[in-house]
Amino acid sequence: MNTIASILTPIVAIEHLYILYIEMFAWETIGKRIFKGALPENLFAQTRGLAANQGLYNGFLAAGLLWTFHINDPQWAFNIRLFFLGCVIVAALYGACKSSKSILLKQGLPAILAMIAVLFSKL
Repeated sequence: MNTIASILTPIVAIEHLYILYIEMFAWETIGKRIFKGALPENLFAQTRGLAANQGLYNGFLAAGLLWTFHINDPQWAFNIRLFFLGCVIVAALYGACKSSKSILLKQGLPAILAMIAVLFSKL
């Protein structure tokens, strides 16, 4: 896959590892600052388990994207990378509809750009 796709894909993965960190380990500190106003302050402690579960799923997305760099078959790597980027894009669209429009820009746009680069790498 081309250089741009090989740069953008890990950026998306790193972003989701950061989200994993916030939601699993820093929900009541960094998470509280990031989601200030989205949740009443008293709910952060009560929703820690839910946030950690969401963080775990973000980790799975990152793991899937990083896995594609260790697949020897180029077609298989291409297909798996598109799948995981598609999952990120769908999650960002859902988050934009149900939570905050900024999710589409912050999480969706990097994944969309990476997907475009991956698709162009096949031309």
